[in-house]
Amino acid sequence: MAASEVADTALADAGEARVDWADGQMPVLRSIRERFARERPLDGVVVGACLHVTSETANLVRTLAAAGADVALCASNPFATQDDVAAAVAAHGGEVHAVRGADADAWAAHVAAVVARAPRITLDDGADLLSALHLARPDLLDGLLGGTEETTTGLVRLRALEAEGRLACPVLAVNEAITERFNDRFGTGQSTLDGILRTTNLLLAGRTLVVLGYGWTGKGIALRAHGLGASVIVCEVDPLRALEARMEAFEVLPALEAAEVGDVFVTVTGGRDVLRAEHFARMKDGAVLANAGHFDVEIDIAGLREHADSVREVRPLVEQFVLDGRRLNLLAGGRVVNLAAAEGHPAGVMDISFALQALAAEELVRGGLAPGVHPVPENIDREVAALKLASLGVRIDTLSDEQESYRRGWVG
Repeated sequence: MAASEVADTALADAGEARVDWADGQMPVLRSIRERFARERPLDGVVVGACLHVTSETANLVRTLAAAGADVALCASNPFATQDDVAAAVAAHGGEVHAVRGADADAWAAHVAAVVARAPRITLDDGADLLSALHLARPDLLDGLLGGTEETTTGLVRLRALEAEGRLACPVLAVNEAITERFNDRFGTGQSTLDGILRTTNLLLAGRTLVVLGYGWTGKGIALRAHGLGASVIVCEVDPLRALEARMEAFEVLPALEAAEVGDVFVTVTGGRDVLRAEHFARMKDGAVLANAGHFDVEIDIAGLREHADSVREVRPLVEQFVLDGRRLNLLAGGRVVNLAAAEGHPAGVMDISFALQALAAEELVRGGLAPGVHPVPENIDREVAALKLASLGVRIDTLSDEQESYRRGWVG
């Protein structure tokens, strides 16, 4: 095991308290950990994880370790790293390479350190580990049992690799599991607005919030903003999603038109330059710009700086750009706002997401999957949903044998 790299080992006690608090909100993962401790399904398996280093992730690491895995962790986004949590993971014997605010070179070195452990299973949040293995360390690909991917952006990368015939292992698309949609819709929906409100202290009621992208995350942001009293406008390029937004009572406009009326803009498309110079030119004084997509490319920050007459920090994590007398306020440098400016998804919803990750890792150890991107098996989705319902004290009906037979037959 390589030596961990964290900001300050003295933060471990504070981090441990934070991890324990999150554990109290994660009963599904805890129940899986208890089973894993008995059965040890990952005994001796090196697991490389490139995820947001938060208290919830630390509980996933605990669970994998209970299963017998040797886990090496690095940050998928250094600006989301909780330094006290990283210190707590290291203090308990885990290998972690994560420092909040690490620059690009340091972050790349952290990823390389995890790759160098020759993981047999990877857990990715943006395909960084698998990309590095394929590009920089193809000599380690033979030992891979497989990986998981938790983001849309990462799956785009991996499917492109698969289309070229170069993806060397099976990957379970955790991001597309049915229960993972709760993470997008309810987790990002709440935590994105949490990040915006923490940094600005804005009253959303009576304001116009523009959501650019109406995937599962965009739906969650729109729903929560509407619940706080904002008027919501949706911008889309997909006619099916645009129609869905309209039929869910949201106004749908092209982004250039929405730029003229919005007060708060949130990009969540997975694409680049969604908001750029022509949009900035139309925005009203005081507009707030935030990104909830995985990478900081959705807002053209270079273009914003180029056209600004002046730039200053007016609040922590709020940069104010003055363009022709109008003040545009960029949050968290255009990085993913729910993690860079808040604490990310609540532990209660990450309970579902990381339960999926743990069970997906167990599935990969069983083997039998060919190289390629695969859906998470339905039985895993159902197991996680059933465990979460039980933890909430919710009971549901079951079909009788006669009802099951009727449902499966073709004669009425």
